[in-house]
Amino acid sequence: MNRATPKFREFAERLISNGLVETKSAVLKPSAVFTIFEKLRPCFVQVMGNLGFSSVLSRSLANADVAWLRGVYVKPDGSLEGLGELEAIDPKEIAEERVVLLADFISLLV
Repeated sequence: MNRATPKFREFAERLISNGLVETKSAVLKPSAVFTIFEKLRPCFVQVMGNLGFSSVLSRSLANADVAWLRGVYVKPDGSLEGLGELEAIDPKEIAEERVVLLADFISLLV
């Protein structure tokens, strides 16, 4: 179930577009598409700890109704594992799901 409202999606898109400094080719790599969570993690870990961050991110992943995201999981330190297996997925689809995942993450925090 995705609770992300259009405002959360818009905010997530702005966060991603403002936070990406990688080259266009790097952004299309599955391991690079989720760098926004790596960039946000230190800030949220200071407030909610590794366990809190990984719990919210795990819940966002569980809420996603995308079959290829089932292989991605959150390690105890809050980092994502299993992104290497996404090489066969269309990079545009991965980029779109990143927005949905981030929007859901934000809505869970709110």
